[in-house]
Order: sequence, then C-alpha cells, then structure tokens
Amino acid sequence: MDLALRIALGLAEGGGWFYFPFPVSLDSTIEGIEQLEEQLSQPPSGVVEAMRRLNGDIIVLGVAGKMGPSLARMARRASDLAGVQRRIIGVARFSAVGAEAGLQRHGIETIRADLLDEEALHRLPDSPNVLYLAGMKFGATGQESLTWAMNTHLPAIVCRRFALSRIVAFSTGNVYGLAPVAGGGSLETDPPAPVGEYAMSCLGRERIFEHFSRTLGSRVALLRLNYACDLRYGVLVDLAQRILAGAPVDLGMGWFNTLWQGDANAMTLCCFEQAASPPLLLNLTGPELLGVRETCEALGRHLGRAPVFVGTESSTALLSNARQSFSLFGPPRVSAGQLIASAAAWLLRGGQTLNKPTHFESRDGRF
Repeated sequence: MDLALRIALGLAEGGGWFYFPFPVSLDSTIEGIEQLEEQLSQPPSGVVEAMRRLNGDIIVLGVAGKMGPSLARMARRASDLAGVQRRIIGVARFSAVGAEAGLQRHGIETIRADLLDEEALHRLPDSPNVLYLAGMKFGATGQESLTWAMNTHLPAIVCRRFALSRIVAFSTGNVYGLAPVAGGGSLETDPPAPVGEYAMSCLGRERIFEHFSRTLGSRVALLRLNYACDLRYGVLVDLAQRILAGAPVDLGMGWFNTLWQGDANAMTLCCFEQAASPPLLLNLTGPELLGVRETCEALGRHLGRAPVFVGTESSTALLSNARQSFSLFGPPRVSAGQLIASAAAWLLRGGQTLNKPTHFESRDGRF
C-alpha cells in the first residue's frame, strides 16, 4: 500500500492514526431539518450517564451558533433520560428568526443578551456548568479588533463571572498551524504555531482561559475542534457544492479532518468531567485523515458528477490527531464514509444549507 493510500485511510506511518470499523448509526435518508436535528441531538448512553453524574444546571453561552442548538438539545434529552432535573439555559442575541422559539420548544430556557455587554453578562443566573461556544471566525479579516474582542476579551469577562463553575470552551485546531501530512496531524502536546489573526486570537482565547484557571482555580476544558459536519455545513458540504456547481476544487490544502456534529456534541458534554486546573487541552475530530482528491471522487460517485481539480497537494495541512479523545470516550459513532454518503444525499434532495463555508482551504489564515 503506497503512502498516499495509507494516509487516505488514516494509517500514515508514525502518525498514530486509527482506522475503526464504525457502527452504522447515521440515517442517510434524512429528509428534513427536524429529522436532522433529532439525529444530531440523540444522546448515546455514555452522555446519559455523564449527565446523571453531573451536578447542577448548564448554561450555554453563544447557543444560537452552528452547534449550539443541537448541543443544548442533547444536554436536555440526556438529562431527561437520566432522570435528572436541571435547567438548560441558552444565551445569545437570537438575531435569526425562530432560533429562540425552536430551543424553547425542546425545554431549553433562553435569555437574550449581548455577551460583550458586561452588565448583561453579570445579570445571567449562576450555573455550576458553562458551555462556552462564543467566538468570531468568519469575517475576521477586516474586523480584526472585533475578532480579538470576541476571542480574548470576552473569555476574561466570562472567567471572572463564572469563576466557580466548570467551563467547557470551544477552541480550534487552527492554533497549531500547518503540519506535515505524513506525521498524521498535530497532538495536544505540539507547540502552537497559529497563522493569521483569527488563529492568533484563538490562541489568545486559550491563554486567557488558562490564566484564570491557574489563578482562580477554575476547572476548564479547551476543545480544539476541526471540522464538525452536520449536513448543512462542513468541509464535505463545501466540496459537494463545488462539485455540483461544476466549480474547480483547489488541491492546495489537500487533506483535512472531519467529525459528525452529533459525535462532537456527545464528546463535548462528556468533557465536564474532564475539566481541570490547569485546563485540559483536547483535540476533537474524526480518526480518518482525508485526502481532498479521494473525498471529492467519492462524493462525485454519489452525486453523479465528476469533480474538477486545480493545483496539487501540498505536503502540509491543518490536521489534528484526536487519539486522546478516543482514549477517553471511544471512537465516533459515524465514519467519514457515512458522512460522505449522507452529505451527498442531503444536497441531492435539496436539503437546506447554512451558507457558512468553512474556508478550510485557506493556507494564509485569512477568513
């Protein structure tokens, strides 16, 4: 087996990657938003048990983003299945029509607030468990000051406001920078080397959480996620849309990771028990190291369209190795192969997208 194929299968020599025979659990015939949200928020037994052991309410800061609604709903469903009475409180500005009502229908309390408003933040109810989903990526170029305010100033306010709480906060694999493909992806022990102001501000976010965790003793888990996929957005959706449009796919960023958002939700909720001082750092992504060329060819077979390529694969890419998360929680339930088939089927049926491209192909850190 040549190196390119080994890498495509997640078997790069020396990289520590695993190839798991995943159980089939993602329904490739999902036809509507409610059915999709049902799958995204379905809690596995491990999450139900984690919510049974967890004490107290959960507040979700930035709940109206891409992952917030299904994550909050999984927390609600798992708590109910565990027989635990707790408040799940979602906080956001709720600028999108229907977002707040959708959460309320599923038993999630909502509070409208601009998190950068310190007075509004201090009026929020106390909660022993905080999910921190707030941040800014898209549009960061040209709005650098707001990006830094959201990604570094806001965490400082939150850390002081919820100093006695467990905090599970999203970060990103962008803090690593580009890594050699043959190495299998960056590990949590690798030194960060962020490229561009967005990635630098995300490292700043981590440093702020680390500072307050060390000085105040707050228990924190920092989750370096890349890239979640829920059929309405993600790298696979970006690639499939280009294939359907007949647009060329640039191979410059020739490799990537992805993870079913339902699995990302489950691992995130299990991280409350892993929160520590100083913070736990944890990569969240799938085990497969996916080649853009091979992935597009697989998507093309499902879509009935041949992909068009430009450029050639570079020897480096933004890649993470998530073996530490697998050792804690086990492998994801959904494989990349299942996601490829499901994303293609979703788009062929005219499934809604969020129109939020990942820009995973960016090698200069500009988003």
